Amino acid sequence: MSRAGGFASLTGLVIDGTCMKSTRGIHTIDTGFFRPRFDAAYLIVEKGRGAFVDCGTNHSVPRLLEALEVAGLGVGEVDWLILTHVHLDHAGGAGELMARLPNARLVVHPRGARHMIDPSKLWAGASAVYGEAVMEREYGRLRAVPAERVVEAGDGHVVDLAGRLLHCIDTPGHARHHIAIHDPLANVCFTGDVFGLSYREFDTRKGPFILPTTSPVQFDPEELHASIDRLLALQPVAMYPTHFGRIEDVHRLGADLHVQIDTMVSLALEAGTNLDRHARLLDGLTELYAARARAHGWTGGTAALEQLLHMDIELNAQGLEVWLDRTSG
Repeated sequence: MSRAGGFASLTGLVIDGTCMKSTRGIHTIDTGFFRPRFDAAYLIVEKGRGAFVDCGTNHSVPRLLEALEVAGLGVGEVDWLILTHVHLDHAGGAGELMARLPNARLVVHPRGARHMIDPSKLWAGASAVYGEAVMEREYGRLRAVPAERVVEAGDGHVVDLAGRLLHCIDTPGHARHHIAIHDPLANVCFTGDVFGLSYREFDTRKGPFILPTTSPVQFDPEELHASIDRLLALQPVAMYPTHFGRIEDVHRLGADLHVQIDTMVSLALEAGTNLDRHARLLDGLTELYAARARAHGWTGGTAALEQLLHMDIELNAQGLEVWLDRTSG
């Protein structure tokens, strides 16, 4: 894994709007994690006050501060950092960013709050998988957020951004510490990972392409189905997944997610306890996504798809295996 570097140029930094033009005050920021247009944070601006949704890693913080400047805000005019969940590509830079935002409070699911106050377990768990050197390079050392600045957002919690009310919705399925944020003013949802992954490289004349993301340890297909339906029931005009950017045609995309979740579960059940289970899942997921991308009109080919999705395919295979072991044990 390598981190896309550099933020000197404004080109590509704010994808959906600048301080001169935005979508109802919503700015999309490429955090620079992994590759361009892979990992987003969002800045919502209302009446001269700001709220970030997700923040990337420590290495992303300069980009977020530059986005504030582009939007015409100072660091003291940010009231909130809202985390969809505490996976490190979404929340790894929270402590570092909060240290730069003197008046902001951090909003997070109750299950994730303790990991922001004391990130040692997050660091230890990830380091056990990737190693300390990789963690330092890709994420930077995690920094604690003072407990008095952390707000636990259970289902129905409302964040007040200068009178613009942002509603937090408990959305498990990808992770048990996951919330989505509904912004009724813009009629959009910030979905973290619960409404899948939609990379702009796969856009065609048919619109955006989408696939689910399982997460390695807390995937629950029934909860994920329910969370997707709960968001669609709000009738939003667009979703803002962390990976990557604003997507419309949300009911088609939701239906695509439902079909793929069921197919992925079937692949896992077919792989069962076979010794080559992981390899079979990797092959099956690659074939699934390649076939759907072709049907969507994407002409990049399987090799290019594997290059773009190799990390997601690996993580989805791991998530399915953990779910299979947990439910069959």
